[in-house]
Amino acid sequence: MNMKYLYVLLFTLAVNACSGQQSQKAEESHIAPPTFEMVSIPALITDPEERAEYLVKHYWDKFDFKDTTYIHAPQVTEQALSNYLDLTNHVSPAAMSSSVKALMRQAEQDSTLFRYFSEMMEKYLYNPDSPLRNEEMYIAVLEHLAESPSLSDVEKIRPAHLLELALKNRIGTPATDFTYTLANGQTGKLYTIKADYLLLFFYNPDCHACQEITSQIESSFLIDEFVKSDKLKILAIYPDEDLDAWKEHVSAMPKEWINSYDKSVSLKNDEIYDLKAIPTLYILDKEKKVLLKDATFPQIENYLSQTIH
Repeated sequence: MNMKYLYVLLFTLAVNACSGQQSQKAEESHIAPPTFEMVSIPALITDPEERAEYLVKHYWDKFDFKDTTYIHAPQVTEQALSNYLDLTNHVSPAAMSSSVKALMRQAEQDSTLFRYFSEMMEKYLYNPDSPLRNEEMYIAVLEHLAESPSLSDVEKIRPAHLLELALKNRIGTPATDFTYTLANGQTGKLYTIKADYLLLFFYNPDCHACQEITSQIESSFLIDEFVKSDKLKILAIYPDEDLDAWKEHVSAMPKEWINSYDKSVSLKNDEIYDLKAIPTLYILDKEKKVLLKDATFPQIENYLSQTIH
């Protein structure tokens, strides 16, 4: 963990909480607007990691989960939540999961606020465009929603399905094997590809973002070095049905890549992989264990750069 960053984060949270309260108090209004009051960390706790875990555990202690006016003050509530999620990235997985589930239990005190926090968690942790997207954290949310006494059986269907997808090909687990087909009709299996690292690139030929990712990969000096030294192979997979569109695009893909399509369309139809957005990138090790799931290309580059000795 970057200790300097954690010190700055803890200090910034405290300053933001204080300045927010002062600005709210300065407002002239007959009805006091809602505020978020930060808890104080005991002075005896000096280790930054221990301070972060204490703050994550007690972050919502002074928040009134029965006050629905918070829903109409996103500058307060959403800011507090985004700060919390950022901080929660810097504690142990056990502390993270425990804290997130505790937050969701507290939110159940009011059905409106519970729905609001559920929606905000999806917005920040699940939305592909969110800079705070974190599937491991969202799994904790989904685990609570799937068992929540506050939801009906019908309402639990979607979170249960999302949880099932999130648990597939989870970081640290073996990737699910599948058969891919090349333009010449030859087939191969994921697990037969030999390389220290395997980059999975699920793409669509008509997707502008996919073209951007392709350009980024092609222009990356690091990726080029890994490919030339046979440490990395790239398996590009088209998971949809329009084979004519894919064939028209074959010549545009780099020749050194394994450019393929899913003839059975099982990746998509059977949801073997969670392809909630295209493009989707995974990085696997030589044993096909998932190292990064649904990652950005900068995350892929950063990960590989740290493996260089």
